[in-house]
Amino acid sequence: MTEAILQRIANGDRDAVQDCLKKYGALVWSLARKMLRNSDDAEDAVQEIFIDVWKNAARFDASKASEITFVAMIARRRLIDKIRHSTRRISADSIDDVLLEPFTRADKTMQTGLEAEQAAEALRNLRPEQQQVLNLSIVQGMSHQEIAERLGIPLGTVKTHARRGILEVREHLGLGGTQVSREVRA
Repeated sequence: MTEAILQRIANGDRDAVQDCLKKYGALVWSLARKMLRNSDDAEDAVQEIFIDVWKNAARFDASKASEITFVAMIARRRLIDKIRHSTRRISADSIDDVLLEPFTRADKTMQTGLEAEQAAEALRNLRPEQQQVLNLSIVQGMSHQEIAERLGIPLGTVKTHARRGILEVREHLGLGGTQVSREVRA
């Protein structure tokens, strides 16, 4: 099995930098163009994103997420930071940029879509029993007691599967695994 590009970057492999740009450059550029108003901002953001990728390459853990998820998560966070920063300052964009590429709800929709994709991937990495319990709880809105009755397993087991599943999803998403979401509690 070949070594992941991010692991190669972390190990100081200079060729890995070019490989990373070739493999993920189009993805990062696409995200930047969809979320930012103009191409100058997108170019700046892409450079900042890849600098963040280089700096954080050693943190990549293939057992927790794929490389594309890791890169997309860094890109999304950097782009959201850039959007927040730009909304706080007076726009210096030309009127043409604003009229041609207005900041729309599509940006928020895309952000939500990325987050949903990452959450779905995190759920797919859970053990089957954890996936089943979280699906019944989150998607179907069942209480823990209802899930226990439906699956024929003890209530405590349902709570354990839900808790461990949430912790693993949070860790996979880089949100830390120590706090349990209260939305899933019965």
